[in-house]
Amino acid sequence: MTDRTADLDALDGWHAEGYAARVHYRGADDHYSIEFYDLSECVLYWKVKGDGETAVPVGRETVPDPLRERIRNDLETAGIDPEVERRSL
Repeated sequence: MTDRTADLDALDGWHAEGYAARVHYRGADDHYSIEFYDLSECVLYWKVKGDGETAVPVGRETVPDPLRERIRNDLETAGIDPEVERRSL
């Protein structure tokens, strides 16, 4: 675990392994898995299907703004530049 993924791991809902940290979000009708990768400094969004087992990557423009704001806040709290969330791959 890196220092930055460890800092995310300390936040509510986040879990880290090695160079990656993940949090799950359940909205009214949508479920997402969000991953931060330390080495590439990027955030990926995955929409989780109803079975809870299948996830597909989605563009951040399809992710609700409140969720994206929460992710940016969490990154900032962990000492990570929140602009990383907006970075295109």
